Amino acid sequence: MNLKKSACMFFFLVFIIANCRAQDTLLTLKDAVEIALKNNYHIQIAKNNSAVAQNNVTPGAAGMLPSVTGNFSQSNSVQNVNQTTSAGPKTLTNNKTNNLSIGPNLNWTIFNGFGMFANYDQLKQFDQLSQVMLRDTVLTTVSDVMATYYNLINQYQQLKALKGAIEISRTQYRYANDKFQVGTASKLDVLNAQVNLNTDTANYLNQLQQFKAAKVQMNQLLVRDLQTQFAVSDTIIVDEKLTLGEILTKAEDQNQVILAAQINKRLSEINLRQVKAGRYPQVAVNGGYSYTNSSNPAGFARAQNTHGFTYGITASINIFNGFNQSRLEKNAKLGIENAELNRKQALLNVRAQINNLYISYLSGLDLIKLGQSNVSIAKRNLEISLDKYKLGNITPLEIREAERNYLDAESTFFAAQYQSKIAEITLKQITNSIDIQ
Repeated sequence: MNLKKSACMFFFLVFIIANCRAQDTLLTLKDAVEIALKNNYHIQIAKNNSAVAQNNVTPGAAGMLPSVTGNFSQSNSVQNVNQTTSAGPKTLTNNKTNNLSIGPNLNWTIFNGFGMFANYDQLKQFDQLSQVMLRDTVLTTVSDVMATYYNLINQYQQLKALKGAIEISRTQYRYANDKFQVGTASKLDVLNAQVNLNTDTANYLNQLQQFKAAKVQMNQLLVRDLQTQFAVSDTIIVDEKLTLGEILTKAEDQNQVILAAQINKRLSEINLRQVKAGRYPQVAVNGGYSYTNSSNPAGFARAQNTHGFTYGITASINIFNGFNQSRLEKNAKLGIENAELNRKQALLNVRAQINNLYISYLSGLDLIKLGQSNVSIAKRNLEISLDKYKLGNITPLEIREAERNYLDAESTFFAAQYQSKIAEITLKQITNSIDIQ
């Protein structure tokens, strides 16, 4: 009766999982990346920031162009005026005055010690930096999607291995029960076999929970309903052609962290140019056209109307400002030195990261080769053990050990594939050479 219950429970579980998977739409890695590139919020924010930086690269934002304003003012008053003139005292009640002024004005700094040109170069560098940050966000997102996708494949492979363990335990349980029925095995053997079957089923359910959690993580990266069901492929193919020298060379030219450090150094150099502009004269021109109209019945001229052009030039130079100019220049030079040190540190960090990842990559490749052999040997050993157990030549503990060895060999093999693949993805992310296969 227990055998029937366990068998029914197993087949029901397998039927439910298989039925759900059959109904799920296959999500390819390429589809997942395309969805993430379209929906991911971090990418959208980075795109907007890049667009802002690009919009700012204009001569006007750098201070090269004039500013023109239109001015309008009007004032009115009503007053009581007491005057003493040559003709004698005079009193005006509710004397109304009016002043109207209207016209455009132009102000243009035509020279500020080349600071405006430094400002323009600075805006260009900010634009380049925003593009680097956008690419970095895209690469990070794609890398996260790929890592999560291959984690799902790894989890699914583990599920298949545990499903196989359940089938083996069910077979062992059936053999033990058959032998108990004919009196060649004890009740203890049957109970042990049933415990093993229940343990493997529990392990399968725990692994299934991890698989579902990884699916939620994938849906989060794709910015869609977290309960969206999908299936993934079941194969991990590792690129075995990566070489350390090529990776290091690519990283120096294409790594986003190194590129950002180089741009920050150029920004520090531009900052020194901006500070040095304070030593030069500041020259500006101004001009405009004005129209004024005023009336005052109590005045000498009761009404006045003027209009015409105004223009002029102003110049100023810093003669002494408490040695602040020298202090600012020294600080700017120290900023350049720090930026160069940060660039060297970034290069060192990237090289160290690449070397560590490459070690993990090679180790994973070696484990894959060893794991393939171990899986074949452990599988053959388990098949022989099952035949011997059926004949009564080995104990339940021995067949359980053979089963555990096979499961461990599969788990190690899958983990090695995943380890090498993650190292490969990260190395390609560092060198801006991720490809979707």
